[in-house]
Amino acid sequence: MPFLAAYLLAFIYVAIYWNNHHHMMQSAHKVTGAVLWANHALLFWLTLFPLTIRWIDEAGVTSWPAASFGIVLLGASVCYLLLERALVAAEGEESGVKRALGRGAKEWGSFAAYAAALPLAFISPYVSIAIYVGIGALWLVPDRRFIPKQGSEA
Repeated sequence: MPFLAAYLLAFIYVAIYWNNHHHMMQSAHKVTGAVLWANHALLFWLTLFPLTIRWIDEAGVTSWPAASFGIVLLGASVCYLLLERALVAAEGEESGVKRALGRGAKEWGSFAAYAAALPLAFISPYVSIAIYVGIGALWLVPDRRFIPKQGSEA
């Protein structure tokens, strides 16, 4: 059962990143080498989910596998932030991505929660997993900052 739950959580996270990435890239009008590399870095972290799922399957819901899941989430979070920054840098101060992002409180709050969940995995892996589930639920609805208003370009 831990394997199936970990797989489902990882799948939900990949879907969340896919949806938000799609909407953010629709708002972007310029892609540079830095954007491409930031995008590849995000993809790298997302490809690590199968390793963590396998570890959870083999070891159960224990500290190190739960922490490793959080490390992947933290790495993906950092790279998503880097991708946002690279897109803004590519387009300048009038970037549609920059206007949509605002202060990025949701991103930074998620990052802080992942960082807090890492040491908690060594106290109770279930607490850190609850944090991962909670942050996933927070992001389940696609980021509306990037969704065009009705009547505007898609």
